[in-house]
Amino acid sequence: MIKFLHAADLHLDSAFSGLPAEKAAERRRQQRQLIRRIADLCNENDCDLMLLSGDLFDSENAYPETIEALVSALADCRARVFIAPGNHDYLRTGSPYRTAPWSDNVYVFDGDRMTAFPMPDLGCTVYGMGFTQSECPALLGGFTVANEDDGYTNIMVLHGEVGNPSSKYNPIAESEIAASGLDYLALGHVHECAENRAGKTVYAYPGCPMGRGFDECGEKGVLLGEISANGCKTRFVTLDAPRYVTLSVAVGGDALAAIEAALPADTQNDIYRIVLTGESDPIQTAPLYDALAPRFYALQLRDDTIPRVNLWDGSGETTLRGCFLAKMREQYDAADAETKPLILDATRRGLDAIDGREEDVL
Repeated sequence: MIKFLHAADLHLDSAFSGLPAEKAAERRRQQRQLIRRIADLCNENDCDLMLLSGDLFDSENAYPETIEALVSALADCRARVFIAPGNHDYLRTGSPYRTAPWSDNVYVFDGDRMTAFPMPDLGCTVYGMGFTQSECPALLGGFTVANEDDGYTNIMVLHGEVGNPSSKYNPIAESEIAASGLDYLALGHVHECAENRAGKTVYAYPGCPMGRGFDECGEKGVLLGEISANGCKTRFVTLDAPRYVTLSVAVGGDALAAIEAALPADTQNDIYRIVLTGESDPIQTAPLYDALAPRFYALQLRDDTIPRVNLWDGSGETTLRGCFLAKMREQYDAADAETKPLILDATRRGLDAIDGREEDVL
């Protein structure tokens, strides 16, 4: 059995442009700490291989301390490490992949050709190829493993995009994956975790280990996997990194109370965008922000509420709408506390029908 850790798209030294400069710098330091946590996780699980599928750096302008942190963490990793550079960290002249003092357990795939790295002691071959420009044509077309019948496990590390033939970033077709003979294709480029199968080949994106904006919300992490005679299986492991979270709250009559009721207990390290929804009286967002901001690493408030209207406006008018409202108001006034919400809901639905509005479908 071969055990591996698969990570990608760390985007070290990202700008975090939506944050103040001091907090952006702190986020970059937290990214560097993630490198060590990934290496420790690899050791704790006795992995044979670490597969890093590109975009480890966000750009060519990596800080020296970031390169040093990555080199040090990978040197302390007991697994053999394979890196396939991507579109953000492609193999340019002066790339850290060419200049940094990588330890002997680290292998960086170049971009001249698909390279095979056989390991007889593991009964495994790792293939890979890197980007040499920020854009890259298809790399996998026509590839098949050289030793499919000799009992070796075959793995590939690659940055690219499956299912988008017009992609500028190594477009990959599922038919190419199925024809490859690989047991596992370790991919990078897509920032959400996803696993699929084409033919006998399992292919997966681990997603990014740490979100960098509201387009990368939720839990982030890496994949731990095993390949044996029974096939390939993976599991997603979160790294408990700070998160970006979008939360919609129907504010009702008390916006602060509604938001506080919707929040989990521990949000200090997270960046939240709270979207205020529903009918409401005008909301003063500045004092609301002041009351909530200490609970978060950073906070955005967006007011998407609509003005509160009197449901019974027009009751008694000599129209179908007015007659309907008069009847419903009569029932509402006579109802008990348990029934009143049901009558209000029925009234709103009736008005939607009369006014030609579509009902929300649950």
